[in-house]
Amino acid sequence: MSALAAPGLPEREIRARARRGTAEVFPDPGSYGGELFGPAGAAGADALDRARIVPPVFMPERLEKLIDLAREPESGDVELGVRTGGFTASLPLYLSAFGSTRAGSGDLAVQASRQAGRLGIPMVIGENMVPVHGYRRGGDAARSALLARIEAYLDAAPEGVGGIVVQQSTEDADSEVWNLLYSDPGTRPLLASGRLAFELKTGQGAKPGLGGMTVVGGAEAEALADRFTVTDPFGAGDGRRLRCATPGTFTDEILRQQLRFMRNNFPKARTWVKFHPGRDIAHAARTAWAAGADAVTVDGAEGGTGWAPRVFLDQVGLPLAECLRRIGRPGGCLLASGGMWEGGRALRALALGATAVGLGRAALVAVDEDPEHGLVRLVESIALELRLLVSALGKYEVAALSPEDLWWPDGGPFDAGAPLPADPASAGATP
Repeated sequence: MSALAAPGLPEREIRARARRGTAEVFPDPGSYGGELFGPAGAAGADALDRARIVPPVFMPERLEKLIDLAREPESGDVELGVRTGGFTASLPLYLSAFGSTRAGSGDLAVQASRQAGRLGIPMVIGENMVPVHGYRRGGDAARSALLARIEAYLDAAPEGVGGIVVQQSTEDADSEVWNLLYSDPGTRPLLASGRLAFELKTGQGAKPGLGGMTVVGGAEAEALADRFTVTDPFGAGDGRRLRCATPGTFTDEILRQQLRFMRNNFPKARTWVKFHPGRDIAHAARTAWAAGADAVTVDGAEGGTGWAPRVFLDQVGLPLAECLRRIGRPGGCLLASGGMWEGGRALRALALGATAVGLGRAALVAVDEDPEHGLVRLVESIALELRLLVSALGKYEVAALSPEDLWWPDGGPFDAGAPLPADPASAGATP
């Protein structure tokens, strides 16, 4: 039994590191596949959740709607459909990327894909699916995880709404993921209907500056060692290994060249870019829009479904509210993710310039609760809250939301009621 005490220091965590060394840098590997990882902070602790939604007394837009309808407007009159990254979406929501983690590439992900299709919201499929799980159309072999998700979505999606977005990172590029999909006969319906997009992933909220990570067994580690870095941080005698992808290297010129390559080589696919919550996020977003990106996704520090070192989950990256403040008035379609699960937080992000918000961990938890209807019910609850909130603000379209609809009791990242700063590189542009 230890004799020393250390008031003011996290003694339990320090002693755990003294016992387990590098294994304590990460969450317990025994929880891998059964736990979704994000910041440990309490819900409501970030600036976006602290903002109050503040309806005005006088509502000229409600009067316009009353005249148009010849009756008093109701929350059911709020239009939630949007154009998202070149797609027509039934709601200002999308299914965020899960990637190649165990929780994000198994049956839960397929069920989530099917329900996202039914809802008519876009779905993003994360990086490293092909390098880890392969690309198999079927026949004697089971369909690959990537194609299983695409086919589940297509089987359920109504005509003309939604869309599928496939990420590619460094290891995916080596596997030519986009080339495989673009030339696959199975994706022709998506290309013909303009519902396929490719997303260049430069980073993610869970671990800014790092690539994807998964926990794998010894045999799988050997199979992946020629494509990924495989390390052993969990200590002697533990057969599990950490599979690490590279984050890729970007400058503004490299980003422009990558987007030009995407547009030239895959002209029928929409072009998306995903950024981690970096301090230069405004410059990065402006660069992407100027280079022709159909959508820019900003993953706030609150985001993440995958495996990451604890220090990254809790201490690295800008909060989503600060990302939105720095970007200001968007120069194109802006998508935001990070801690989304109910209508209030979603509305705040939409009021600060986002076109749509992404559901990641919340979506997987909902599908885990009910594989057939969980995500649908979660989204229906968010949609109801959005309609009630937007109507209470005297507005009837998502695009009408603005920073004036929010107030921070502690000042927050915005001055109360102040408009978003204009983007000098895209003055006059509309989201």
